[in-house]
Amino acid sequence: MNGSSKPQFWRDSRMPYVELRKVINGREVCYAPHSHTQWSLGAITEGQSTFLYRGNQLTLSEGNLVVINPHSVHACNPIKDQPWGYLMLYIDTDWLTNLRYEAGLLDKPHWEDIMTATMSDNGWYVGFCQMADCLLRSDRELLEKQTAVVEYLTALMHELSDQTAQPRIKAPDKLQAVAEYVKANAALEVSLDSLCELSGYSPGHLIRSFKHHFGLTPHAYQINYRIQCGQRELKRGKPIAETAVNVGFADQPHFQRTFKKLLAATPMQYRQSLPNHQVDTTGDE
Repeated sequence: MNGSSKPQFWRDSRMPYVELRKVINGREVCYAPHSHTQWSLGAITEGQSTFLYRGNQLTLSEGNLVVINPHSVHACNPIKDQPWGYLMLYIDTDWLTNLRYEAGLLDKPHWEDIMTATMSDNGWYVGFCQMADCLLRSDRELLEKQTAVVEYLTALMHELSDQTAQPRIKAPDKLQAVAEYVKANAALEVSLDSLCELSGYSPGHLIRSFKHHFGLTPHAYQINYRIQCGQRELKRGKPIAETAVNVGFADQPHFQRTFKKLLAATPMQYRQSLPNHQVDTTGDE
């Protein structure tokens, strides 16, 4: 992967509710199906890519926006030998819920999914790119960046207010208990037998039912959650080797391979976006 294809991450500890990822040349940037705890909004800035979401695969082109609800399994990948560049904004779900509620767009401060998956309106695309540019520029003051984010997202939430989805069908209590058990024991080895005993399901029925409701098998769900925990550790400046063990991986190389498979970035690339890059590199490669 050449230097221009390396992802760049922007974060500011004074704005912990938002994170931005930028990829200029993403020909080799490939994602396995995964999910985020945040609501995500992305812009294709160059070329084309495929977008797997809600069981459908779409082709995205420059000028398109993508909208991804929290905990929704998805994958966006380049088309072979085609250029691809994009910006992706990750917004804390609780923060965005409160923004929508205070704007009078939600009856109560509880998250509601948005049905829209893609947008091709040039005005919203240009506005997104301008907001992203403001965040990425070091000569812009904090208040200007905060204002850009709030103004754009408030206007967009108004635009999408009629696209609120019906509440997701909640998984049966037995499956919900399995999901909570997997997360509570994410750093441990969990057996299928123990999950079957907990749920009362047969192995095949458990795997099929769990994937139907959560978009991933129990094992993939556990790995995805480990990576989410790893992201939080890295954002706090924890060494990569320590993070790998803390979130349940046998060693640092395994953590690094899995992290890159799901997030198309190495742990080092992700962590280096911390303010001033002042992190402890002990034990890192």
